[in-house]
Amino acid sequence: MEPIIELSQVSKVFKDKTAVDQISFSIQRGEVVAILGPNGAGKTTTMMMMLGLLDSTDGSVQLFGQSPKEKSTREKIGALLQEVSVIDALKVREIIQLFISYYPHPLSYEELVAFTGFTKDELQKRANKLSGGQKRRLGFALAMAGNPDVLFFDEPTVGMDVTARKLFWNTINELKNRGKTIIFTTHYLQEADDVAERVILFHEGKIISDGTPKNIKARLLKQSVSFTLVSAINFEEIKTIPTVTDVYEKDGRIYVLTDNTDGVLAGLFSRKLPVQNIEIDRGRLEDAFEQLVEKREAM
Repeated sequence: MEPIIELSQVSKVFKDKTAVDQISFSIQRGEVVAILGPNGAGKTTTMMMMLGLLDSTDGSVQLFGQSPKEKSTREKIGALLQEVSVIDALKVREIIQLFISYYPHPLSYEELVAFTGFTKDELQKRANKLSGGQKRRLGFALAMAGNPDVLFFDEPTVGMDVTARKLFWNTINELKNRGKTIIFTTHYLQEADDVAERVILFHEGKIISDGTPKNIKARLLKQSVSFTLVSAINFEEIKTIPTVTDVYEKDGRIYVLTDNTDGVLAGLFSRKLPVQNIEIDRGRLEDAFEQLVEKREAM
């Protein structure tokens, strides 16, 4: 794997506030990485330093082995930040075509329109008449215009309706299949769980966890198998199944906590226990994140 983004002992201090505190990580070519954390955790500041829009107070930030401010670096990156500012007097179609003209090897106008889902009527709208969600989609088109190797998205789906959000993440999957490296922040943890291959969790300017969503959840959360009963059974019999850590009843369902749901299912079936309506819950990234933050604040 080839690291194309490297941060080493990076800090950012604004007056007397430390926004980012001695963080280090690298991102490999082709990775899809979600940077998560509550407001003020340092996510956006870190992204701005990777883009070369902010200088770090300490440490080193490199993209493609050089400063993010280098012209050759900037030609390889695209970004959609929280504030989208465009030329209000121009139509959507004109703005996209203008940005395409800035790059030596851009994506085609037709591809950008397909990726963002703009209708013919929307393409004829002037930018100052766009809704917040439409402006986000236009910002997305402009971020992709130069066919960059690395894409940065800061809260990309804020203001988008359900249809636009679905199209956005479908496009991200297409870009991933093309080998693009994608870094995004989001408040919607389910999006990160569904899309990201890797999650970096921030809290108070520090990285508190870094790994795949599956690994983070497996390390922090108990999985469960739940079911209803055809006839009464003794809970003690369920507890004899290896890897079962607890059994309880809630709202008419029996919940079995475990770190091996497959083993529990095999145990239930081998014992021919009278269960039905089986459901498996492997936990949510949101629950894991809350648990991590609570642990940090208790320290």
